[in-house]
Amino acid sequence: MSEKKEPSLWEGFKAFLMRGNVVDLAVAVVIGAAFTNIVNAVVKGIINPVVGAIGTKNLDHYSSCLSSTCKGEEGIQIAWGSVLGATLSFVITAAVVYFLMVLPMAKYLARQEARRKAKEGTQEIIEVTELEVLKEIRDALVAQRGTGHDQQER
Repeated sequence: MSEKKEPSLWEGFKAFLMRGNVVDLAVAVVIGAAFTNIVNAVVKGIINPVVGAIGTKNLDHYSSCLSSTCKGEEGIQIAWGSVLGATLSFVITAAVVYFLMVLPMAKYLARQEARRKAKEGTQEIIEVTELEVLKEIRDALVAQRGTGHDQQER
């Protein structure tokens, strides 16, 4: 009996790295890191000044005090401005990713699928037409043989 040799640790690691989804994930992380800089620049350069028209330009300064005495860093403060800034960054990132990447790709894939289905439909029509022609040829040959046999028997 021959036993199957299990792949070595190195071969397993190479197979893991060469999977398509691992490579795609690595590319996504690198692109995401670069994209984060763009989103941060948009938030700091556009969103914060718009919010600054209402109050302060830096959202980190918005906070609420839970204790009776809040002077400077003393007391219990909730820094809701930081949360608001992070939320705005997330929403902007999600919107840009959706409208500039996901939506166009979904439309592209839908068009590709429609083309593929249309091509399959055309092939089915052609195949049905060829099948019908072959049936007609068969019926004509059977009819000729039948006519020839009838005349020979008489």
